[in-house]
Amino acid sequence: MEGFVEFANRSQGRDQLFRATQYTCMLLSYLIERKADKEKLVMKLKQLESSMSSGRKMLRLGNMVHALVAARRTTQLPDVVPRFCLTASNLTRALYFVCDAVLWLNSIGLQPDIDKPKWRNWATKCYYISLLMNLGRDWYEISWRLEQAIQEEKIKENSCWDKHNQKLNGVKSDGVRGFLLLLFQILKKNPPLLLDLVKNLCDLSGPLDTLGIYKTNPGVIGFCGVLSSLVGILTLASPHLKLKQ
Repeated sequence: MEGFVEFANRSQGRDQLFRATQYTCMLLSYLIERKADKEKLVMKLKQLESSMSSGRKMLRLGNMVHALVAARRTTQLPDVVPRFCLTASNLTRALYFVCDAVLWLNSIGLQPDIDKPKWRNWATKCYYISLLMNLGRDWYEISWRLEQAIQEEKIKENSCWDKHNQKLNGVKSDGVRGFLLLLFQILKKNPPLLLDLVKNLCDLSGPLDTLGIYKTNPGVIGFCGVLSSLVGILTLASPHLKLKQ
């Protein structure tokens, strides 16, 4: 089992590097494609983007193992909401990798008879559900910290402490402005939660566009993909910045 986990971790790291390159090419080609003298460069960028996408598909086995191992681990979590959200996220992510592997087999001619649009739609939906489950877990963590901060604020007010020494800088729990300031301070004090939230929100741009829920353009998808990939690389390089499961 340890060998499989090590293989999955290495695959995940390579996938993040390939992914960052893929979305960088997408973003750059979108930014310069309207320039008349850049046709050859745009073509090379799109070829490199396609190559990175194909290379990532060869790493799907490691990513699927990683998702299944993570799902097994999250079933042991004590809290019901994180246990449900993270287990559902990891399982649907594993299904996404299965669908994507089938599409890859079709692209190299080993599964020529499959319904490609149907499998692509299934893959996108699985990925979309996985992201929603991750965001559900993020919101649970934020809500718990918000409730805790509000309770601390009430205790401090009731104790008549000096408001200039309050850790929350005198932020009130009522009103939209107070809520946003409190949310900002909570995320500022919890970098792993902030990074996980940013990554999941950025990753949503792709499936939202593909499923027709919110149409955008390759520039937005490329930018969000680059930002999400950089966050992924950062959390792999610095595990203490990864939100614990």
